[in-house]
Amino acid sequence: MIEDKNPQRTSIAQLGEFGLIDHLTKHFEINQPSTLKGIGDDAAVLDFKDKKAVVSTDLLVEGVHFDLAYMPLKHLGYKAVVANVSDICAMNAKPTQITVSIAVSNRFPLEALEDLFAGITHAAKEYNVDVIGGDTTSSQKGLIISITALGEANAADIVYRSGAKENDLLVVTGDIGAAYMGLQVLEREKQVFQVNPNNQPDLDNYTYLIERQLKPEARKDIKDLLEKLEVKPTSMIDISDGLSSEVMHLCKQSNVGCTIYEEKLPLDPQLISVCEEFNIDSTTVAINGGEDYELLFTIAIEDFDKIKANPNLTVIGHMNKETEGKHLVTRANQKIELKARGWNALEE
Repeated sequence: MIEDKNPQRTSIAQLGEFGLIDHLTKHFEINQPSTLKGIGDDAAVLDFKDKKAVVSTDLLVEGVHFDLAYMPLKHLGYKAVVANVSDICAMNAKPTQITVSIAVSNRFPLEALEDLFAGITHAAKEYNVDVIGGDTTSSQKGLIISITALGEANAADIVYRSGAKENDLLVVTGDIGAAYMGLQVLEREKQVFQVNPNNQPDLDNYTYLIERQLKPEARKDIKDLLEKLEVKPTSMIDISDGLSSEVMHLCKQSNVGCTIYEEKLPLDPQLISVCEEFNIDSTTVAINGGEDYELLFTIAIEDFDKIKANPNLTVIGHMNKETEGKHLVTRANQKIELKARGWNALEE
């Protein structure tokens, strides 16, 4: 579906591994004071002084995590960085550095990797993180991307999944479910294209959903927002595998149960209309769809007044005793047991 507008194809074998690394990394800049040495030596050198270092890593595999039929390489590079930065934000920390490793088959010319790294470079600038190293190697199975993200935080500011208490409020940033429906739209158009390659998709009615899938953003703004509101979350996680799965993680790590209210789930109007078009229940999409990269966190009930008027934050429920279980209360006031039906990369 995505046309190759650059007919030039330079074999990466012509450059060799070190020549390729030099070529792809020449646009990376160092901006973080904690980066003493980035790319160019046997290892990077970082100095966090009195801060704590926060580290997360992600692996993206072609055919499992992304489909290049509709995922432009520039967007893929950007999204790969966002997915990792989001994990640092979920610790209430400031992202500072990333490493980027790729395994690539010989069907990818140099120009394709330039597009991928253009997206990585753009995201690094957008999120003010330094690219400080990585690796390149060959692959027999297409494209594999591994990114490790580092961040810094004061020890007192770090938020874990394990701090939620009974009666804490469950809060979500932004809206949820849109990235999943964006994927459904793209998958449908891919099927149409395979049947009739001359049929160009009309995606004007799906712009928000598709952007949430192809170019998501990490919530780097929430740490500062909560500090200004004088609220520290008791637990936090990012929504990458689906709301239900992420809530389960918080409950398990914090030894609590939860109650979520269907009527409180923040849904974009475009999501609701496209769910109707696809004949899919919007609540099912909201609680099980992944890749929104919003933040899900708990706060003490005493802090409700501080956040209740903020348009970025929605209270969707509360935590309760572990013995009370985990439930979704429907608009019809029915209590349904919450199950983790979010995305699982290990399923067949």
